[in-house]
Amino acid sequence: QVQLVESGGGSVQAGGSLRLSCVRSRYTYGNNYVGWFRQAPGKEREGVAAIYTGGGTTVYANSVKGRFAISQDNAKSTVYLQMDSLKPEDTAMYYCAAGLGGLRPESYNYWGQGTQVTVSS
Repeated sequence: QVQLVESGGGSVQAGGSLRLSCVRSRYTYGNNYVGWFRQAPGKEREGVAAIYTGGGTTVYANSVKGRFAISQDNAKSTVYLQMDSLKPEDTAMYYCAAGLGGLRPESYNYWGQGTQVTVSS
């Protein structure tokens, strides 16, 4: 069973930065992508960024391009989400997940518990 644990959330003012971390306990065949997703109250879960852990290929949602960066440290089994120029609309619970790739939540099979990000204006 793959386990993922997120950390790094918090409260910041607009324009600030946060770095989220996702530690992955083990790998299973086929679930070679790690994605970051977010869900705000009353809204559907949406994909933010994803990375192919085997080669580093990345994909981003248009809403975060140029502001967020996903990266990995395979030696630490950790995927990061660097979030800069944060906006109040980035406020959400952020989840990492392991799965088949892309930004659709239904493509991911294993999920962490989430970490809260709150951006004040």
